[in-house]
Amino acid sequence: MPETISYKSTRMACYRGYIVQGIVNNISPLLFVIFQKEFGVSYTMISSLILFNFVTQILVDLLCVRFVDKMGYRAAAVMAHVCSALGLTLLGLLPRVLPSPFAGLAIATAVSAIGGGMIEVIISPIIDSLPSDAKDAKMSLLHSFYCWGQVAVVLLTTLAVRLLGEGLWWVLPLFWALLPAYNCVAFATVPLRPTVPEEEKSPLKTLFRSGVFITAMVLMLCAGASELAMSQWSSLFAEKALGVPKVMGDLLGPCLFAVFMGIGRTIYGIWGEKLDLNRALLCTACLCAGCYLGAALFSAPLVSLLCCSLCGFSISLMWPGVLSATAAAYPKGGTAMFGVLAVCGDIGCSLGPALTGAVSDIALGLGRGEQWGLKAGMLAAALFPMVLILCLLLSRRFQKTA
Repeated sequence: MPETISYKSTRMACYRGYIVQGIVNNISPLLFVIFQKEFGVSYTMISSLILFNFVTQILVDLLCVRFVDKMGYRAAAVMAHVCSALGLTLLGLLPRVLPSPFAGLAIATAVSAIGGGMIEVIISPIIDSLPSDAKDAKMSLLHSFYCWGQVAVVLLTTLAVRLLGEGLWWVLPLFWALLPAYNCVAFATVPLRPTVPEEEKSPLKTLFRSGVFITAMVLMLCAGASELAMSQWSSLFAEKALGVPKVMGDLLGPCLFAVFMGIGRTIYGIWGEKLDLNRALLCTACLCAGCYLGAALFSAPLVSLLCCSLCGFSISLMWPGVLSATAAAYPKGGTAMFGVLAVCGDIGCSLGPALTGAVSDIALGLGRGEQWGLKAGMLAAALFPMVLILCLLLSRRFQKTA
């Protein structure tokens, strides 16, 4: 059987894996308003759940750097999907049966985060190891499936809440748990290629001495913060700060955000080899900063929502672009390289939403009102794309061919 055909099932399993990660990371934010109404969780508690999710993923990323090669990629992929399916199941059940609903949400978040963290570290090197003449395109296409997973979970969950009512929200995580359960079985059987042998891998100390790699780490942190601050808070921001009905806010906010991000990554997957990566990153970072400022400062709700949506396109290039550029610079970086970059990205994914929530709570404490508080939080998050712009301007060496 030809090699390109025999690994088709592997690629499809990897693509589904990123859809699973899109589900795990984005289903809870769609239910934040329901959690507030049913369980009385505060903005600080919501921020804690977001932070808990990505702190857990960071710890998992660090452990994967050390243990995945010993465990094997097949066992790690199966375990990742088992945790994802279990976490989603617990999200639907535990908050309604435990004395402390917040504890139930936290436990479910932790279990899901273990699965999401492992997926993030192992799927990219699996795709990178498969035979291909266009690894950049395959990497970007892989990450676009995270966006399409986010689109699916936002669209279907929003419509289901509308049709079934908020009282049956707990059924939805159980439904979404079916996909990781299926993909767990798939990864148990698909063919996998051997990864870079231990003796041939680039040691971490070599990577940490490279200005290109340090720049990649900072870019990953800022990219994660810029992406998640908007995607995690845009649903609540649209409803509470802009006064938009929940269904419209979800569809024009996080759903369209994910659509634009998926479009951007697909475009990069097709034409990425023709782009000057540093210039493209700088242009999209400027657009990202403008989107955050526009969302916070424009008074017209639809204009603010459009800024939230366009932020998805502005951030689309960052994550896969940095990964593919670093993989090209260090083809023998192995799991450790992808793991370190994933840690940096997840640190950003933690800091971005946490800063947004913390500033919103501080503003609320000053008595300026909920709308003003949430806009202040969104304005604070503009810090991350601004830092990204500064880093790109200071370091012009980050090139795709580095």
